Amino acid sequence: MKEALYEKGRQVKAAARELVKISPEKKNKALQIIADEIEQNRERIKKENLLDLKNGEEKGLSKAFIDRLTLTDTRIDGMIQILEDVQKLQDPVGEIIGMNTLPNGLKVGQMRMPLGVIGIIFESRPNVCVEVAALTIKSANGVILRGGSDAIHSNICLISIIKQGLKKAGLPENAVEIIENTDRETVKILLKMKDYLDVIIPRGGLNLIRFVEENSVIPVIRHDLGICHTYVDKDANLEMAVSISFNAKVQRPGVCNSMETLLVHESIAARFLPKIAVKLQDAGVEIRSCSKTKVLLPDTKDATEEDWSTEYLDLILSVKIVRSIDEAIDHINTYGSHHSDAIVTENYTNGMQFLNEVDSAACFINASTRFTDGNEFGLGAEMGISNQKLHVRGPMGLKELTSAKYIIFGSGQIRE
Repeated sequence: MKEALYEKGRQVKAAARELVKISPEKKNKALQIIADEIEQNRERIKKENLLDLKNGEEKGLSKAFIDRLTLTDTRIDGMIQILEDVQKLQDPVGEIIGMNTLPNGLKVGQMRMPLGVIGIIFESRPNVCVEVAALTIKSANGVILRGGSDAIHSNICLISIIKQGLKKAGLPENAVEIIENTDRETVKILLKMKDYLDVIIPRGGLNLIRFVEENSVIPVIRHDLGICHTYVDKDANLEMAVSISFNAKVQRPGVCNSMETLLVHESIAARFLPKIAVKLQDAGVEIRSCSKTKVLLPDTKDATEEDWSTEYLDLILSVKIVRSIDEAIDHINTYGSHHSDAIVTENYTNGMQFLNEVDSAACFINASTRFTDGNEFGLGAEMGISNQKLHVRGPMGLKELTSAKYIIFGSGQIRE
């Protein structure tokens, strides 16, 4: 098994070196051919996905998990759209930035170049295969994907279609590879392949993230938990607050940018909470309340200390009444995962305080946290959403898959 993975690593590294030489036009053509291949193989994709869904139902996977696993025609349309959107984006590879002329005549600047070979470890969403391939091909990075066993049929199918498209376009098909073996041992091996991989990106649950961080000898860009908050300020438009809060929790609860905790200023709690509670409960949301919220919503469950730091990924919501914006910010920075958090307010000062003091990758004023997404932010797609501070925070798009090396133009200068 180890030698097979190492050979895969060698092939991807060689392919990545070839990708750097390929023009933006040819890379875009490859993405369009892959989009066409996905369209032509739509029924095959759904057939393979059905195998994963049946296995998931037999295992008793949660509805939220099954939702992330499912590939409908609409989601296949979305994958094709991502490939087309990425084609329209400016190619970052070779971009020269910050060129300056020194007193000695040297011209010093930087050039964006691919990171190299990326290993991405993910769990349940097969459309990740297409997002990742679109971004890595365009940014001239090689990639090795290792998905979870629950989506293995879908993943293998999609990667085979992508490789077929690369071959038809005249690009190295080994630029995108998948590890078909879902044994945990393959992850351990991948994390030690520092001669072939330049960065590891884990996307999944807390156990996966921690395992990768503790075992990798390769730099890790962490796609961590999504414990997202919405704070309804004392100066909020309450109708807007109801709409935003409902959307953040209910529109798609099984994803990392959905709201898990609702914070409400005490001065408007009596007017706001009964309104939002009716909508949430009608949608099947289980509310877990702090002691103050319980007075206003007596038919809800009691929230425990553990609830404030739990990513439910389900129709469950923790609710807490706070005395001030400072208490709300302190709660977010204490219990949150530095992913996405929102304030609903008509008060400019409070809004700017929230943006300045909340330590998260994405901070919103008067909008749903559900917008934290590479495609929604105009990035075409995303490799993941980084919760850490180096080398990127938030959705990782094309530019975030490059680093800048120094380039120097001289005319015979020597150092005295």
